[in-house]
Amino acid sequence: MCADPKTKKPGEAAITRRSSVPLLAICAGYFMVILDVTIVNVAVPVIGHELSASLTEIQWITDGYTLVFAGLLLTGGALGDRMGNRRIFCTGVVVFTAASAGCGLAASTGALVAMRLVEGLGAALTVPGSLALLQQAYPEPTERSRAFALWGAMAGIAASIGPLLGGLLVSTIGWRWVFFINLPVGCACLVLTLRHVCPSPRRNRPLDWPAQTLIAVSVALLVAVLNEAGRIGWAEAPIFAGVGLTLVASAAFILRERLARQPVLPLSLLRSPAMSGGAIIGLLFNFAFYGMVFTASLYFQHVRGYSALLTGAALFPAVAMTMFASVLSARLARRTGHRPLVLSGMLCGAVGLAVWACAGAQPSYWTLVAPMMAAGFGTSFALTGSTVTVMSATPDSHSGTASAVFNTARQVGSAAGVAVGGSLLASATDYVTGVRTSMAIGAAAFAIAAALAALCVPKKDASRAAA
Repeated sequence: MCADPKTKKPGEAAITRRSSVPLLAICAGYFMVILDVTIVNVAVPVIGHELSASLTEIQWITDGYTLVFAGLLLTGGALGDRMGNRRIFCTGVVVFTAASAGCGLAASTGALVAMRLVEGLGAALTVPGSLALLQQAYPEPTERSRAFALWGAMAGIAASIGPLLGGLLVSTIGWRWVFFINLPVGCACLVLTLRHVCPSPRRNRPLDWPAQTLIAVSVALLVAVLNEAGRIGWAEAPIFAGVGLTLVASAAFILRERLARQPVLPLSLLRSPAMSGGAIIGLLFNFAFYGMVFTASLYFQHVRGYSALLTGAALFPAVAMTMFASVLSARLARRTGHRPLVLSGMLCGAVGLAVWACAGAQPSYWTLVAPMMAAGFGTSFALTGSTVTVMSATPDSHSGTASAVFNTARQVGSAAGVAVGGSLLASATDYVTGVRTSMAIGAAAFAIAAALAALCVPKKDASRAAA
């Protein structure tokens, strides 16, 4: 049974053995969705060989999921605000889990791509509700910060452990288990959420479907342009056409929002420095972190000759730091507020990637461990604070939308980091030069995020007042 926060005695901890169940259930759903972004990458070559897939079909196995996921996040957030975040979250978990089973059973590439698109839909319904439900379940600021810290840790762990787990599954029991592994997680998440997470309020707010369509098309086009630019180059005609269409769709969305009585994304929310600044910080650190993971993965495989499994193991130190950083940031936030943590986390990431960029042409693996750990630590250390900043700047009636904006910005940042890294590797004279340039750009992104944190993340007293 879900517990009503109002019935707790003063001073009673919000996260106890009983009340930690909602946290674990919600974070399990989020972990499953983010894991699916990276775990499939290792399996794609084997999938393409067994299903006799063309290069375009192989690309759609990975990109189809990302496009639908990113494009429909705001729609998922709006549906949660209108129909109840728990209902939409559970719907997303059901859709995602069923689609994962369909992916594992797919007998052709076409069927697999179709199920991946449905998986993206399930992910877009799940992720916005996860943050909104945590905000609902843990109203006390300190415990909410701890809940957001674990939520953030799930992102870093899932993203980084994906290649290692994917390589292990593919090399032992087969690529289909890359998808089947979601089934027990999804079922447990659904049961625990229905049993231990309180229903969310429903609000009589009509959905502006033209605006929803325009924002979905805008984000999907943007992600598609970033993905393709990394493969075919930034100066090609399809890229220019995609950029033009993205700008047209975005302008139409903004015009529609200005004229709408009840906009999908109230522009007043974006005028808040904490809201817009926190979202941009999320975009920048995802750009830097996922760009590092992508280019480092290719570097270890193409330059050092590591297998997929060994590459995952090589990236594991960055994973180990994410959980530690999340727990530490949650403990420190009560004393320092979130601004120092976001600022120091971004500076730590900037220093780490700058060290890799300056490490020389043939550094040893152990020379690169510290930079990877610094980037992983800095990203996770800042994620909790930026998440709290965005969610605290938004009224509860728009918590799903705020979560969707924050996560959409992060998805765009991830796609941009991979696209820029791919372009640099393709255009550089050698892999090492491309990787070092990519790390330097990532360090600059971390540094810009640090400057934004100093300007946009509220001070400790302001953060308490907002909470």
